[in-house]
Order: sequence, then C-alpha cells, then structure tokens
Amino acid sequence: MTVEILIVDDNSDIRNILNELIIDAGYKTRIAANYNQALTEIDKKMPDVAILDVKLDKGDNDGIELLSHIKSKNKDVPVIIITGHANVEMAVSSLKHGAFEFIEKPFDQTRLLNFIKRAVENLNLKSQNKEYESKLFYSYDLIGDSKNILTIKDQIEKISITESRILINGPSGSGKELIARKIHKKSKRFNKPFVILNGALLDADKYELELFGEEKENGSISYGALEKANEGTLLIDQVSEIPLAIQSKILRVLTDQKFKRLNGNNDINVDVRLICSSSKELKEEIKFGNFREDLYHRLNVFEINIKSLNDRVSDIPLLIKYFSKKISENYNIKRLDIDDNDSYILNHNWKGNVRELRNLIERIAILQPESKEKISYIVKESLKSDDLNEKVTENSLSIPLKEARERFEKEYLTLQLKKI
Repeated sequence: MTVEILIVDDNSDIRNILNELIIDAGYKTRIAANYNQALTEIDKKMPDVAILDVKLDKGDNDGIELLSHIKSKNKDVPVIIITGHANVEMAVSSLKHGAFEFIEKPFDQTRLLNFIKRAVENLNLKSQNKEYESKLFYSYDLIGDSKNILTIKDQIEKISITESRILINGPSGSGKELIARKIHKKSKRFNKPFVILNGALLDADKYELELFGEEKENGSISYGALEKANEGTLLIDQVSEIPLAIQSKILRVLTDQKFKRLNGNNDINVDVRLICSSSKELKEEIKFGNFREDLYHRLNVFEINIKSLNDRVSDIPLLIKYFSKKISENYNIKRLDIDDNDSYILNHNWKGNVRELRNLIERIAILQPESKEKISYIVKESLKSDDLNEKVTENSLSIPLKEARERFEKEYLTLQLKKI
C-alpha cells in the first residue's frame, strides 16, 4: 500500500520543499495552501499521515483546529505539527489535541523524515492490531450448565471489570482461549487489541523477538506481541512452555511496565492486561524447576479452572445442540439432527475435550448424512478412531464444503483400508 501524506502550509517554498522531500522518500502527496483547501482535502479523503502548519490564513491556531477535525474523523491518523512560531504552550497544546510530533521551522530534513517514518510505522501497527482483532475475535459462546461452567461465567462477569492478571488452567481443547476472549470483550479494553502469543508453538530462539519486537539495522521495526497488544489484552497461551530466561524478562516487564526491543536502546512503555493459560499444573512445574515461583505469583492474581469435558458430561447435550446449529449455519446446510443423548457420545473418553466434540459435529456436517442411522454410524466410526479425530480442524471451515467432504472421505477410506 502506498502511503499518502497531506501537506498543509501557506508558504509555497515550504510546500515545495516538503513535497519533493516526501516524494523522494517514496510516499505519495497531496497539497493544501490554506485552511479551506485543507478542510476540503481532509473531507474528500482522509490522508494516511498529515503535516500541518500551525498558523495559516484563518487564524493563529487554525492548524490545531485542523488537527482536531482530523482526530474527530479518524483518531488513528498521525499528524505532525510544523511551525515557525514555536513556544512551549503551542507544543503542549498540539500534543494534547493528539499530534504525533511537533517540529519547528527551519526543520532538519532527516529529523522530519524520521518523524514521518515513525508515523507510518505507528499507522501500520494500528492497522495490524485491527486485522488481528478481526481475525482472532471469531469465537463460540461458553456453553454449559454444569456447576463448573456456571462458576466460570460468574467469575468472568466479576473480573472483567477489573485490571487483574488472570491465570486460566485446564486441559487442551477445554476452552481456555474462549474464556480469555470473553473477559476481554466484557472489559473496558473491549475495543482495543486482543493478541495471542502461544508459548508452545515458538522456537526457543524466537521468544524474545515475538514478545518484545526488534529494531533492525535498516531502521525498520518489527513489533512484538507486547506492543501489538498495547492498551488491550495479551493472552500468553501455554505459558508453562516459556523458557526460564524469558520468564525473568516477563517478570521485569510486569514490574517496570516497560521493556526494550531487541537491538533497541530506548524503553518502550506499555499498558497491557496480561492473561495466561496453561494445560500443565504450574505448581508442579515450579517443583521441577521449570517455572519461576515469583512469576507464578505475579500471574496468578485471579485463577480460573475449567474442567475436562469428561468431568462435565451434563454439558455435552447442550454443546451438541449449539455446535449443530452454528456449524450448519457456517456450511449453509439444513440443521443437523444429532441425538444429543447418544450413549456412545456421552460415554466417550473426550481426550480432546470440547474441541474434539466440535470437530466430530463438523465432520458430520461435511458428510451430510441423510438419516439418523448414518449419523450414528459416523459417530461410532469417528470416535473409535483417534487418528481421524485429528484430521478435521477449525481451518476446514475456510474451504468449500465440496472440497472438505472430498478430503474427509479420502482420509476416512484410507484409514478403513489400513484396518483390513
């Protein structure tokens, strides 16, 4: 995407200098010579970045008025204020109104380009955060009427309005991430980023990079999870897998509320609510020397424990009804007629918990059986095949139904041939 920068200055020489400088740096420009022209350009199409002179033709602080106008339309647009009549009061006023930077005339070109570069990086970071939010925020509801689920729903209502750090314990596939999402949605940070860092999926040498980001030799910045989640919520999933060396650095961030990027010299201040989850018992990991006890107490301000599906069998019928409806809607097919009191389902050992049950129902949706008998057959064959259980995942919802059915039928037939 080509970044478009709006230049607003009543001095034609300054406008031309800025225009040539910014075009040479690889950006696209638009120009306005006075207040009304600027207003027209802003209302016609919001720029990606704006450079505003404070004093134009309308009054002493008309650049500040334009700044306020831009922020009222889109608060994420970085605005650089430039002036030849600088004083402390003016600088403070512009920053209070949301200016990204303030620079005096005559300006240093390198310094201005650095400001622009940082403004573009800031814009990209906010864009990435919105993309993360839209991608990550598709989630199911927390379904169940077991004592465990009702307790958790009550806990979510009470702790969402606080800023307390939370530790969510439970087996894989039980719904830990879903609980974290619900807490974020109900918190005052609901319209800010929700970012996930999975401790179990990272290479040992990439934890720092993924968490803290990096300042590269060419001047560009790779933002880590902490900055991406700034003002929002960061979920560290499977926190037990974080190496001890990184655990100590996380502890330092919790203490100081700041950190340095890799290869960086400046402190980065962040405001992040931290939620962690674990499938392992962290107290046992502390005994084995795999987890820091001081970090555990920092993270475990409030603890939520979700049980395995085998320990809350009463939730299974409700989950079957819910997933049958949701998955049928996703595939745009008629409602699945699955017996929610099927003894084969109720007595199954749900090692994969709710995720495994959802995958079973999705598998039935893919095959679209015509009768209850065929549904029952698929249930029995699927549940006695652990290998097949791993084949259908959330990602299959992103491919056409015909392709998903063909994939599953191939996998199913291959598995049956192996049994002969």
